[in-house]
Amino acid sequence: MTTDSDLTLPTDKILAQVRGATGHVIFNNPERHNAVSLEMWDAVEEALSAFAEDDRVRVVVLSGAGGKAFVSGADISKFEKERGSKEATEHYNARIKLVYTLIENYPKPTIAMIDGHCIGGGLNLACSTDIRIASAKSRFAMPAAKLALGYPFDAIRRLMNAVGPGAAKQMMFSAKSIDAETALRLGLVQEVLAEDELAARVDELAGTIAGNAPLTVRTMKYIATQVLLADPSARDLDRCDEMVAACFASEDYVEGRKAFMEKRKPDFKGK
Repeated sequence: MTTDSDLTLPTDKILAQVRGATGHVIFNNPERHNAVSLEMWDAVEEALSAFAEDDRVRVVVLSGAGGKAFVSGADISKFEKERGSKEATEHYNARIKLVYTLIENYPKPTIAMIDGHCIGGGLNLACSTDIRIASAKSRFAMPAAKLALGYPFDAIRRLMNAVGPGAAKQMMFSAKSIDAETALRLGLVQEVLAEDELAARVDELAGTIAGNAPLTVRTMKYIATQVLLADPSARDLDRCDEMVAACFASEDYVEGRKAFMEKRKPDFKGK
């Protein structure tokens, strides 16, 4: 993989691009409001796995093409093929659970750039990321109660972690959508911008994160993920301590102190 390049994936419904130190995963199914099929989830996993292994990629941004939706959930047109039997449904659910978990526990910071509808599985996807930045026109909903769908534990846990129990239950039980300003007030998104300012702001934020010490950012990401584990007894506190110690033992720690004293921008190498 080279900087400022595209990954070749098995479907053009998912685009994967590297721009500078940022990896971009773009859901490219705008005619269906970026609804996601099984082959698309497979491609997302492939792209994320490639970005995780590339030291030049320090931040990953997930977005939707077309300007109407981030991700609107599962592609209903594929249900007969992908979820037409008990076995097929179990396989589908296992695959998407794997991808959501991969994003939630991703070793590098992730940003959801939300422009338009963020619904159902798309909301779960957004809640799996670290930071969510939205355009003012965006709307958010978990419409399962209107469709008689069951939502798994982890999807509900992520939403409750994002907005708190009361707001999460109101969204789930009412199945009504909320606008971007309400999402900002609830903490579901961290910033709301005009649509024409969204991409530039996300690029700016990704660049800021990418310019910071990679080992420190990775350590904070890991520890934050451990804090949010549903089972506190599963936390690997020894690993947390090891990662913190590695930061202090790194070349970047020396560079950070030198840059501060010399009043210059540090040049972190992730070592």
